[in-house]
Amino acid sequence: MKFGYTILYVENVEATLGFYERAFGFSRKMLHEAGDYGELETGETTLAFAALTLMAELGKSPKAIDPKAPSFEIALITGDVPAALERAQAAGAALVSAPADMPWGQTIAYVSDLNGCLVEICTAVVP
Repeated sequence: MKFGYTILYVENVEATLGFYERAFGFSRKMLHEAGDYGELETGETTLAFAALTLMAELGKSPKAIDPKAPSFEIALITGDVPAALERAQAAGAALVSAPADMPWGQTIAYVSDLNGCLVEICTAVVP
């Protein structure tokens, strides 16, 4: 078994894809013709977005993301956290915390995307 993808439930799939393309440099893999599901090329796994309305139609009970009480985060690895943070903020990401060096050797910063999703911008963890 291998981890294939994560799907986040959002208000506007197309706007979210555009944000991640501008903020983090990902390429659009696809957007369904109905506009309620889309995917990004992010490496070995896929980051996908589905409309809250689509999930409700499928019988799920989705909740919008609460930026004041996150229940998950997306971690994006880069060799240059300050530059990646600058790009994300220029695309409209909201700063949550500035870059900081962690005791385990990793540098991390946090932003919120346009949906309020917590995004960690970090260097790789070195064993």
